[in-house]
Amino acid sequence: MRRHTLIVGSELLLALILGGCTTLPPGSNFPKRFSTAYAHPEQTKIGQQFAAATADHSGDSAFRILSVGIDGFAARMQLIGIAEHSLDLQYFIFHQDTTGRLLTAALLRAADRGVHVRLLIDDGATEPGDGQIRLLSAHPQIELRIFNPFAYRGDSKFLRAGEFLFNHRRLDFRMHNKLFIADNASALIGGRNIGDQYFQIDPDGQYADDDVFVAGATVAQLSGKFDTYWNSALAIPVEALSGGLPHDGELNVYRDRLARATEQAHDMSASYLQRADSADPIAGILQGRLPLVWTPAQVVCDSPEKRRVENGEIVGRLMYVPVAKAAADVQTELLMITPYFVPTKEEFELLKALRRRNIRIRVLTNSLDSTTEISAQAGYDRHRIEILKIGVELFELRALLGNTRGSGQSVKISRYGNYGLHAKLYIFDRQKLFIGSMNFDQRSMRLNTEIGLIIDGADLAQQSATRFESMTQLANAYRLSLTPDATGKEHLVWQTQEGGHSVVYTREPSRSLWRRIQARILSLLPLDREM
Repeated sequence: MRRHTLIVGSELLLALILGGCTTLPPGSNFPKRFSTAYAHPEQTKIGQQFAAATADHSGDSAFRILSVGIDGFAARMQLIGIAEHSLDLQYFIFHQDTTGRLLTAALLRAADRGVHVRLLIDDGATEPGDGQIRLLSAHPQIELRIFNPFAYRGDSKFLRAGEFLFNHRRLDFRMHNKLFIADNASALIGGRNIGDQYFQIDPDGQYADDDVFVAGATVAQLSGKFDTYWNSALAIPVEALSGGLPHDGELNVYRDRLARATEQAHDMSASYLQRADSADPIAGILQGRLPLVWTPAQVVCDSPEKRRVENGEIVGRLMYVPVAKAAADVQTELLMITPYFVPTKEEFELLKALRRRNIRIRVLTNSLDSTTEISAQAGYDRHRIEILKIGVELFELRALLGNTRGSGQSVKISRYGNYGLHAKLYIFDRQKLFIGSMNFDQRSMRLNTEIGLIIDGADLAQQSATRFESMTQLANAYRLSLTPDATGKEHLVWQTQEGGHSVVYTREPSRSLWRRIQARILSLLPLDREM
C-alpha cells in the first residue's frame, strides 16, 4: 500500500510539474507533419455520385437531417465502409463502449485497405479505457492527434482533477467540435459524439440528437476547417505524449480485444445492430430512395485558438457572430433546441431585443431529471424567471416520454425513462436553421470551440420545427410559467400531462430529492462562466 501511495504521489507531482501554469500543451514542440484533405474527391465513388448534381444546382449543397440514433451510427459505419482514400474525424468525445469499439474496428478495416485516417479527439472528457484508442496510431495509415491534452495519460480521475486544478486556464479550453468527412466528398456534422448514448443504444441514457449529411461544395469548406484544427499548435500527435508511439505488437493485441468486444457487442446488442444494418441511410441516399435538399449553406466555426482571437491577440473567427446575426434578423419566430440554456449577457440582450419586436421565442431544454449535467441545470435555474418575464416560452424535456414521436428512438428503450436532450438546433422563421455543436450557454460562447452550419432551406427548417412541436407536447415536456402567491411574489410552475391528464407542479419535478438538493446548492455558486 505504501509503495502504491508513493507511485501515485509521484505521478501526481509529475503531472503538476509538467502541466502547471503553462499556456501550451505537452508535446507542442514535437515535429509533426502538415497535411490537408484528399485533393481529388471527384475521383471517388461518392464524389462522382454528387459531382454532376452539384453543377446542376449552381454550387448549392445537398443535406439530409438524421435525427434517429440508429441512423447516425449506421451512417458512420457505412461511410467508413465505402471510403476509398481518406477519413477525417474530429470529436469532443470518442468513448470505447459498444458503438465506439465497433466504429474503431471499422476504422482499422478501412486503414487495412489503404484508407488514410486522421483522427482528432479532445482530451477533456476522456474516460478510463478511452485511451486505448491511441494504439490505432501504430497503423501506418492512421494518424491520431489529441487536442489540448493533459500531461497525465493514465485513468485516475483524481490525478486528472489535480492537474486540471493547477492548470485550469489552459485545460478549461476545450474543442467541442463534431465532424466526420469521407473522401472529402461527404460529411456528417451536428451534435453527436461517439458513444452509446448518442446513438440511443444504452438503456441507462439516451440523447435526442441530430446529424446532417452533407454533399457538394460545403464539404470542401468543412474539410478546410478540419485541416485548420489538425495543423494547429493545440493538436498534439499522440506519439509526442507520454508512452510514445505504440508498436505493432500492441496494435495486434488491441485488434484482438476489438474482435472479442465486437463479438460481445453483437451478442448483447443483436436487435439494435440488426436494425442498424437495415437502416442503411447512406445507401438510401446514394440510390435516391432518401431525398436530399439542395440549398445554400454557411459554415460557421471558431478558430482553434479562440481565446486569443477573443483577446485580440490574433486574427480569427468566432462562430457566435454569424449565429447571433441570423437570430437578430428573425422577423416572426425563433425556435431553439439546446440542452444547456445559460445565456451570457450578450445573449440575454439579444433575446430581449427580439421580444421588444414581438418575435415569438420558444425554447426546449433539459429538465432536472433529463439533464446529465446538474451544474449546467443549476446555472440555467438562476435565469428561468427573468427569461419568462421577458416573454420567452420555456419547455423542459422529460426523462420519461409519453410519446416517442420525434424522439429518434424506439418505444422500448424510451420505457427506461432515461431520455435527455443533446441536440443543438436553432430555427429562424422556419426558413433557415443552425445545426451544429454550439449550445446556448456561456461555455460554448467563451470556453469551447464549436462548429456548425446555417442552412438556408425552408424544407429542413420545417422538418426541424415539426420535431420541436413533437418534443414539446405536454406528454413529453414541462411547460414553465409564473404564478403569483398571496404576497404577489411570482413562482415557477410546471405543466405537463401524465396518463392523458393535465398535471401542474408547484415544486420542481425530480426523480430524487438528492438531485434537487444538488441543483439548489450549485445554483448558489458563481459558476455561470463555466456552464
